[in-house]
Amino acid sequence: MNKKNIRISIIISILIVSGLFLLSRPSKNSDNILVEVKKGVFIVDVITTGELEAKYSVEIQGPKGLRAHRIWQVTIQDMIEEGTYVKKGDYVARLDASELTNKLSEYQIEYDKIQSQFVQTQLDTTLQMRQSRDDLINLSYEIEEREMTLEQSQFEPPATIKKAKIEVEKATRAYQQAKENYFIKQKQNIAKMTEVTASLKKQGLELKGLKELTQKFMIYAPEDGMLIYYKDFEGTVKPGMQISAWNPTVATLPDLSVMLSQTYVNEVDIRKIKKNQLVEIGLDAFPEKSIQGKVIRVANVGEQKPNSDAKVFKVSIELLSTDELIKPSMTTSNKIITKIHQDALFIPLECLYNYQDSITYVYQKQGIKIIKKEVIIGDTNSDEAIIIEGLTLGDEVYLSKVKEAENQDIIRLSVLTSKVSKQLDSKS
Repeated sequence: MNKKNIRISIIISILIVSGLFLLSRPSKNSDNILVEVKKGVFIVDVITTGELEAKYSVEIQGPKGLRAHRIWQVTIQDMIEEGTYVKKGDYVARLDASELTNKLSEYQIEYDKIQSQFVQTQLDTTLQMRQSRDDLINLSYEIEEREMTLEQSQFEPPATIKKAKIEVEKATRAYQQAKENYFIKQKQNIAKMTEVTASLKKQGLELKGLKELTQKFMIYAPEDGMLIYYKDFEGTVKPGMQISAWNPTVATLPDLSVMLSQTYVNEVDIRKIKKNQLVEIGLDAFPEKSIQGKVIRVANVGEQKPNSDAKVFKVSIELLSTDELIKPSMTTSNKIITKIHQDALFIPLECLYNYQDSITYVYQKQGIKIIKKEVIIGDTNSDEAIIIEGLTLGDEVYLSKVKEAENQDIIRLSVLTSKVSKQLDSKS
């Protein structure tokens, strides 16, 4: 065989081996990316979005006497712009007083009516008592007349004398009854006057209270500071919205020296959140800034998320430092560190797949082969998961499903364990 034929045979052999090697490998595409199992510090965290507010602030409230006058809600007609710096006594907001004006008119009419009843009762009782006193005087005169008649009848027949005595007794009895009735009427009239006086006084106080309440529908700043609209779970209080009689707060004057990030954690993750856990806080307005914080309060009762069936729990995070650029209502990203594993094996979450919701597996590279292998995972964070069993440091797994291995059976950990046990028994 000449050199040319030998050269051709070698080339053909190389092509055949290369072809077989390429056929045995998975097709190279952008989906089949390999990552190694890593070992090191693993941080378990919960990522949430929050909003900054001052830990301490002075509330600017509307009138507190609304419930006493059966006014349950009041509309904010006007309010100065959020973020405005105000001084004590400066104008802040104006409330709609139309309902109060209507009630004031009704109360005034009722007050005038009761006052008229008071005057009428006073006149009636005065006339009644005067008439009763006149009746008593007349009856006392009648007793005197009957007694004079009795004295003059001393020489009359016994029947005439007896009749005169009876007339004296009747007059005396009538006087006594009239006297008793006089005191009863006096008590009755005192009771009537007390009742109508109390009604007049009550209505007068309510009318006075309403007039004073009218003055409180103009709201002024109780202290110096930067005005921030009041917020709760239902939203922000703004012009055109209503405040309730139970919570008439319209705005706050925050103390910017100590800030909180108020956030809400879903009910799945809330069991991981504990007081005093450290938090890495980022500011959406200043991505380059990162501030340390800690959890200071975790709500015991969940709240219904608007337009959703999900329940969330309010979590308060205190910033451990401050900055002049930090302002209330800024949006924050909160990385709550719930646990730290110092020496853990972990892989990206994208490598994990579930079979029948009971088996977790990965696509692992073994030499030139690819296998589907069961793994046991531990804690997870937003990006990675701890591997408790099934992989070792340096093993390579794929970030996505490998089509060539999709139809393979999953190699279960129980099978691997039994093979290892048999090998150890044979060696012993």
